[in-house]
Amino acid sequence: MNRNTMFALAGGLAMGFLGGYLVFGYFGGDARPSTPVVAASAAPAPVVFNPGGAAPAGMPGGAQPAAPPSAEMQARINQIEAAVLADPKNHDAWVALGNDYFDTHQAQKAVVAYDRALALQPNDPNILTDQGVMYRNLGQPEKALANFQQANKLQPKHLPSLINIGVVYANDLGKPAEAAKAWNKVVATDPASEQATQARQMLADLKKK
Repeated sequence: MNRNTMFALAGGLAMGFLGGYLVFGYFGGDARPSTPVVAASAAPAPVVFNPGGAAPAGMPGGAQPAAPPSAEMQARINQIEAAVLADPKNHDAWVALGNDYFDTHQAQKAVVAYDRALALQPNDPNILTDQGVMYRNLGQPEKALANFQQANKLQPKHLPSLINIGVVYANDLGKPAEAAKAWNKVVATDPASEQATQARQMLADLKKK
């Protein structure tokens, strides 16, 4: 399932707006671009990408840990962790690792992996958007918004970042006018897109509040 159409559950709502709305990511499933990974010759071993070991700042209180990944997914993660340990400049491996952490709801690890990918190849709106989703899952909507805005500045017609700008403004920051501005831009940019359909629905619900 493509993260353009698959949403990660939003956290608490602000001002009562848009109950149940979700945050869009970019990559995912079969739609994810092929990311060649140079596997280490040694047996894969996990790498912990959580500096300090403590819960990240801004983590919502009472958040429950995600269910552990399946054995197949964990084996894949272990392999990619070994690959980046052997070759820290393997950009595609860092992206793949971030995507797998995203898909298994390991938000802090995903943020770090995406940071490493962006350090190697900056200014990728898709990675910025996925990292923004993870920041929001960590209870850091301001950082999420900064990512989405940067992605949209780099690529003004980037619909996932526009949708997410609106979600953060409406759900987290209590700024419905700014949310409406972002969603109206989605509709104007690509009226026939699935994102435009979602934006119209969110705009309609916003007007009811």
